[in-house]
Amino acid sequence: MSGSAEGRVAELVERLLTEHDPRTTPEREFWGAQFDLGLAWVEFPEGKGGLGLDPGLQDIVDQRLIDEDAPLNLLHNMLGVGMAAPTLIAFGTEEQQRRLLRPLFTCDEIWCQMFSEPGAGSDVASLATRAERDGDEWIVNGQKVWTTMAHRARWGLLLARTDPEVPKHQGLSYFYIDMQQPGVDVRPLRQITGEAEFNEIFFTDARIPDRQRIGPVGEGWNVAIATLMNERVILGRVGKLSGQEGGVIRHALRVWNELPSDGRDAVRRDELLRLWVESEVVRLTTQRSEAVRAAGTPGPEGTLGRLMANEHQQRVFAFIVNLLGAGGMLISGYELRRPDRIGDVALIADDAIDYQKGFLSTRGATIGGGTSEVSRNIIGERVLGLPKEPAADRDVPWSEVPRS
Repeated sequence: MSGSAEGRVAELVERLLTEHDPRTTPEREFWGAQFDLGLAWVEFPEGKGGLGLDPGLQDIVDQRLIDEDAPLNLLHNMLGVGMAAPTLIAFGTEEQQRRLLRPLFTCDEIWCQMFSEPGAGSDVASLATRAERDGDEWIVNGQKVWTTMAHRARWGLLLARTDPEVPKHQGLSYFYIDMQQPGVDVRPLRQITGEAEFNEIFFTDARIPDRQRIGPVGEGWNVAIATLMNERVILGRVGKLSGQEGGVIRHALRVWNELPSDGRDAVRRDELLRLWVESEVVRLTTQRSEAVRAAGTPGPEGTLGRLMANEHQQRVFAFIVNLLGAGGMLISGYELRRPDRIGDVALIADDAIDYQKGFLSTRGATIGGGTSEVSRNIIGERVLGLPKEPAADRDVPWSEVPRS
């Protein structure tokens, strides 16, 4: 075992826990040591937070850290750890990787992602934010919306239009931008729960050095697709790494067991069992997607698990608030708050869960990161091989497409 890849990973995890006791080591110091040992992303190259091994071996690391109650950085910097890092490895330069990956993993530098716009949500390729070349820099003007954790971010992944005279997918380029520089205005978007996890961003003559471009000019769509595929993978890991692998069905079971006997009638019991069976289907589908990922780069298969999980979450929380009766209509508070990490409402400790806010929060699960309708299109076209939906603007220069 010691000579195998599994044994090597296991030995390195034990070394990490021995030399950096998670009970006494500051979080960022622990994450730095984890990165240096190649346990940040085991599939990454050595020296860049990885060991050059099969991505499936990351489960060994994750499970041991959970068992030892070690600090976990995913909810603090999910967009960085789960999306920016794989994008940088796949498309970034050596300089970008050396400079950005370690502070990203230690959460010294938080990341956000800026794709969606007021007029480009599900059809993000129709975006209008412009990046115009000016020597060794790009000047950016436009607006982005629904940007998670931008209020804490140092860097942002940015998809912008660099050539409006070609069809929409061909004229895009991909950058990372300093979110604290002049010309970048971050404003909160208050959610139905009262929190403002999301933001809208306004760019006014913001300058980006060309060395902060990721991938070739005009190839931004390919880079963006890779980012989105990794987003669907990382969302599947969130529950596990936050100690909530049991899924949201556990909340329904807890509320059910606390009901008086006359509240647990046969009709409700039937619905609970149906939801439990559904949760098992979601779990097994997610496992299948992870097995596909272990064989290589994330593909569209992960969309299926994400789609099922999001719609399942909505049904479970709707069931919970119905079990609560009139109390299900009460909300604990609606004060504006800008959280320091993702998922403070739905991913909080079980004994502090706010069911009503969980219900409200999951309303957006089938919108953010791609609507359910978009997910079904991806499954139909890229998994089942069905024909693409007709698109009149697919081969038309972006500048000639009518816009409201």
